[in-house]
Amino acid sequence: MRIENDERIVMTLDAGGTNFIFSAIQGGEEVVEPIRLPSNATQLDLCLKTIVKGFKSIQKTLDTPPVAISFAFPGPANYPLGVIGDLPNLSAFRGGIALGPMLEREFKLPVYINNDGNLFVYGEAIAGYLPFINNLLEMNGTTKRYSNLVGFTLGTGFGGGIVLEGNLLIGDNSLGGEAWLLRNMDDLQTNVEENISIRAIKRVYAVAAGIKDDETPSPKEIYEIAAGLQEGDKSAANRSFEQFALALGEAIATVVTLIDGLAVIGGGISAAFPVFLPKTIEAMNSSFVKPGNGTFPRLAMKAFNLEDRNELDQFIKGETREIYIPGTEEKLLYDPLARTGVGISRLGTSKSVAIGAYAFALNKLNQ
Repeated sequence: MRIENDERIVMTLDAGGTNFIFSAIQGGEEVVEPIRLPSNATQLDLCLKTIVKGFKSIQKTLDTPPVAISFAFPGPANYPLGVIGDLPNLSAFRGGIALGPMLEREFKLPVYINNDGNLFVYGEAIAGYLPFINNLLEMNGTTKRYSNLVGFTLGTGFGGGIVLEGNLLIGDNSLGGEAWLLRNMDDLQTNVEENISIRAIKRVYAVAAGIKDDETPSPKEIYEIAAGLQEGDKSAANRSFEQFALALGEAIATVVTLIDGLAVIGGGISAAFPVFLPKTIEAMNSSFVKPGNGTFPRLAMKAFNLEDRNELDQFIKGETREIYIPGTEEKLLYDPLARTGVGISRLGTSKSVAIGAYAFALNKLNQ
């Protein structure tokens, strides 16, 4: 789907627990100065009025009328219906709030709502990591191309999303790509988010360093300690990101086993990829042990760190060779190397979410 020359305008919203940020996109780029308003998360009427006010303020600044409203909003929700469920960070939403239908009646426009993990991976599939890798493959002259992408956001929590053959997987219950609910292999009674989140990095560092929770550095500082960029307990920092990396590797391996595509990572913690991504790939390329003796690979494909120049080159090159068609003198190109790769967002998480929201709306309107 090509969006860069599309003249249609879609109004968007970045919905956080503290602030709502309203904007509008045309051709994949913001065309207005975003408007920030307090979310009023504990007062439903005021919160809904704020959402209407924000979109009306954006609408007034546009020279061309918008064709839709499309934005990310936390779940649980029935996204196709536009109904928001009981939200932990926006406590006013309880019992099912028909936000989409309300906005459709107010603005006389179609309204599309998804979660940020879904829209992040959709933006990366449309205009980010997927076309970036496919362009490199094309430039190298290989026949390999990718059409499936899984995305993960690393921050306060562990978000996920899946694009299959160019289509965003919503799921029958609006629950496609809920990677945070994978099991934590270090503690089978908890979910994997307890090892892949800001709180996980800080918790492991505090325990390893023997300090109190309120004395623990931020994840950014822990990354800088691990990378040798500032003073601190480097052993504890390395331990923190190693546990994070191993859990992330197992989670990505589980998802790509079922989806068979590329993986892209975003969110605030993704900036620390130099200290966790090599171990993540190592975990993905680990082995299972057979009962009795022997091993076999964790994945049916080889995983590559696409932020490492050498690994990226190997991934792009593959093992392409010519083979004969039996009984003829004709040849064809064949690449037997089954492979996946993990890379960092080329757009930035916020822009990916916004482009995902824009592209999702245009796709629905085209249909």
